[in-house]
Amino acid sequence: MQTHPAIAGNVTNLDNCERPAMHFDQFLGAVQNRAQLDSSGPALRATRITLTTLSERIQPDEADDMAAQLPMEIDRFVSEVDTVESFSFDEFVDRLLERGGYDDDERADAVFHAQAVMAVVSEAVDENELQQVRDQLAEKQGWDELFEVAEHEEGLSPGEG
Repeated sequence: MQTHPAIAGNVTNLDNCERPAMHFDQFLGAVQNRAQLDSSGPALRATRITLTTLSERIQPDEADDMAAQLPMEIDRFVSEVDTVESFSFDEFVDRLLERGGYDDDERADAVFHAQAVMAVVSEAVDENELQQVRDQLAEKQGWDELFEVAEHEEGLSPGEG
């Protein structure tokens, strides 16, 4: 089995990973369902703006590691960004509003869509990898809000979601 260069040396046998690779259509369908969107177009838009904006905040090596575990149609949203900036969760949401074409009164929708994307990401990537991403985001800057849906779903019993 060939290992993706971004994770070579970190994972010796991909068959033993806890989570199987999620396919593109599964990923988008899950985002569409969780974000309560009407079609896959808005789900793809939410995924693109969330992951691209997040990748501007985390170190490129972590972005590449996370991207390696996402469907290849989506991984480019994370791995194509080269410039890293430090910004708060509020600034993250401002960027989502601008890039996603949301109106100012749709801030809660933008946050909810981003939370839905990250809930699906949390299913698609290894738990340790997701924790490494979270470790780069300062709690005091409000970043925990981005992961609220994923954390809520982890606490549910099977069939409760």
